[in-house]
Amino acid sequence: MALAIFDLDHTLLSGDSDHTWGQFMVDQAIVEPEHHKKQNDYFYEQYKAGCLDIHEYLAFTLKPLSEQPLDKMQALREQFLQDHIQPLVTEKARQLIQQHKEQGDDLLIITATNAFVTRPIGDMLGIEELIAPEPEMIDGAYTGGIVGIPSFQHGKVTRLNEWLEQHGKTLAGAWFYSDSHNDLPLLEIVDNPVAVDPDDILRDTAISKGWPVISLRD
Repeated sequence: MALAIFDLDHTLLSGDSDHTWGQFMVDQAIVEPEHHKKQNDYFYEQYKAGCLDIHEYLAFTLKPLSEQPLDKMQALREQFLQDHIQPLVTEKARQLIQQHKEQGDDLLIITATNAFVTRPIGDMLGIEELIAPEPEMIDGAYTGGIVGIPSFQHGKVTRLNEWLEQHGKTLAGAWFYSDSHNDLPLLEIVDNPVAVDPDDILRDTAISKGWPVISLRD
């Protein structure tokens, strides 16, 4: 039995839940459309280039949570999951999850997308354990801030080490599946790194290091 760790966007999902959520906020007229779309696309390009300021981005994406009634945002999230996320879950992704469950492995999603969006996605995929940026809540309302270190780039390693200590687990025999060169700090410390439909930088790195390169696209 080992730990099977999964990135979420473009790995278990055949798309990006974070960027899609931003566009969904535009489509639902929750935000000023032109500016929000421009910023959402700008941050997405930064992410792909490996130069995203994660704190600036989280402040941007969590702002609507602090400005709208919680019950309204929760209802919109349910619509978002049904209309935009379920179609991104491929049969191959479900088969990979099931394979690790049958092996008796512990399953964990680690993502830079905030937990308001991703915790119900984890539930949808049947993976209870999640490491994600945690939106701050005070007196039952989101503040627009986060609690702790964002799980992005080296922050994923920091947050994972905290999780391992809390749960009495180790990385012995661990797997990590990811599509992004942003996850190289974590890929490089597990016994079984796997590149999933990788970006060009990760593909080249995986090939040079002899890591498996797989596709979860149907």
